[in-house]
Amino acid sequence: MANSKQAIKRARQNSDKYKLRHAQRSVVRTAVKAVREGIETKDKSKATESFKKAQKVIDTAASKKVIHKNSAARTKSRLAKAIKELS
Repeated sequence: MANSKQAIKRARQNSDKYKLRHAQRSVVRTAVKAVREGIETKDKSKATESFKKAQKVIDTAASKKVIHKNSAARTKSRLAKAIKELS
């Protein structure tokens, strides 16, 4: 347990930041899952629509450093490639 006033504040800040980032990461995972469901059902229109929403969510998370920018780029690239292969 933190002993000094500064360490107590830092522990509180870390806890709050963890909760926020955990929630944002969950939103990203849900968006990616929606795209993958569209791809698995071979519904290109649903996959494309979900992909547009997912791109925005992924970019936002990357800009806030919730996920790494290269990880975001890789995820978007793989999803786009999978959608392209549907046609």
